[in-house]
Amino acid sequence: MITLRQLRYFEALARHLHFGRAAEECGISQPALSQQIQEMEAMLVLPLVERGARRLALTPKGEEIARRATRILGDVRDLTDFASHGGGVLSGTLKLGVIPSVAPYVLPKVLPLVHEAYPGLELHLRETRTDQLRQELAQGRLDVLLMALPSGDPSLESRPLFVDRFLLARRAGGDADTAAPASPDAIPPDRLLLLEEGHCLRDQALTYCRIQKSELQASFGSASLATIMQMVANGYGVTLLPEICVDVEAKDTRIALSRFADPEPQREIGLVWRRSSPRRVDFEALGDLVIEAMRAGTVPA
Repeated sequence: MITLRQLRYFEALARHLHFGRAAEECGISQPALSQQIQEMEAMLVLPLVERGARRLALTPKGEEIARRATRILGDVRDLTDFASHGGGVLSGTLKLGVIPSVAPYVLPKVLPLVHEAYPGLELHLRETRTDQLRQELAQGRLDVLLMALPSGDPSLESRPLFVDRFLLARRAGGDADTAAPASPDAIPPDRLLLLEEGHCLRDQALTYCRIQKSELQASFGSASLATIMQMVANGYGVTLLPEICVDVEAKDTRIALSRFADPEPQREIGLVWRRSSPRRVDFEALGDLVIEAMRAGTVPA
């Protein structure tokens, strides 16, 4: 019979596509991990991995089994959560994932409220891109995500928390100093500065501006809004800035902000978790605190 340990090893191998890195993550030797995968293949009577001289790939059956292994491991995590979180709301450990275009601007408002209301909570934070967070949520390595909605996955449940409008950020002076609403049609594709591939904020901006990826400057893509805003301040282009970021990223007097004409571009921020998770009460309580924190600030809930 296949063991949970073998499923964990195989799931790690499916992510890394490298025996050495998967073994390091699992805390075992590479030969030991390879042996466990071979035993798993023998029990299933089918190959899971294509082993080449320079590359490793999953077989079509291996890809499907990897997806099922991820779901099983997530369910096991939910089972242990159900057994261990009977001590009250937001007690014990909570692993929260947050996207980079939200974490630095929302967490400073929310974390003091969390600490005050639930001092016994052991909160672990993970900040990275949406696709990586969703993968770790499915694997049971994270409990809940704070991200832009929708999640795009029917196996996940979500709770909307607040709406975050976008503004046009450009170098001050000239037309930037007028009060006229901005228009997406007036943004030249070769002047639009965006986060690098993989950030949902990038895709949202492209969709609103009706710009194809092929029209962008191929040479620039930043991992941080702070870098983009410095480029804007120095006249190298324009960008769409989420309203929650204004107090932090738009202090430079060389930056001018303009609202867009209706309907304004916006994103909805919310919490996302596995439907099978038994901790919905915890996530609802956390969502209440996020709403409270944002209402106390400048962002409308």
